[in-house]
Amino acid sequence: MNFPEKANREIEVVFFDFGGVLAEEGFKQGLMAIGATSNLGPQKFFEIGERAIYETGYVVGKVLETDYWNAIRKETGIKNSDFDMRAEILNRFKLRPWMLGTVDRLSLKGYFVALLSDQTNWLDELDARSHFCGHFDAVFNSYHFGKGKRDVSVFLDVAHILGISPESCLLIDDNPGNIARASSLKYKTILFNGRDALFQELTMLELVNSDDLIDIISD
Repeated sequence: MNFPEKANREIEVVFFDFGGVLAEEGFKQGLMAIGATSNLGPQKFFEIGERAIYETGYVVGKVLETDYWNAIRKETGIKNSDFDMRAEILNRFKLRPWMLGTVDRLSLKGYFVALLSDQTNWLDELDARSHFCGHFDAVFNSYHFGKGKRDVSVFLDVAHILGISPESCLLIDDNPGNIARASSLKYKTILFNGRDALFQELTMLELVNSDDLIDIISD
């Protein structure tokens, strides 16, 4: 099928987050499931696990996965194995087929599509299972990139690597903090809040039209 030239010439690159956007948020759901079996409870355990992934440096590739789990065991007293805890997380990252369809449609319409994720080696393992990275023109994983989206400069870095201005970038992310940091650098942004809201905002930006949406949903 032939697609017309992209309507919105202001946007050149569309960055997609992984957990919570391209896929279900397996990290939070997994940690909360582990926490439900502990004395701390789901929310407290999640807060500890989320803080530890940044404080240990695991999310930016500074330590190994076992160091991360050891830090959590030390703080929480939990005895679960690395294998069991990682399975609780990885098994909950369920890809959203319609999101992959959206990525593909934007690519076919002439937009450069990139994955920009604060993830670990888990992203590599998930891709080996489901082969979603092949849908993107570029993948920026904090574990390999050495910098995550809590560092505002990452948004300048990826734009520079791609040879475009921040004003030409669109970020789709479910984290308000990431959206605020990208917006401060003149990125266009969409705070992900479900399929219908995303389609509405992409339509308002003139990146897709009604025919695109029908095809995405029906694929």
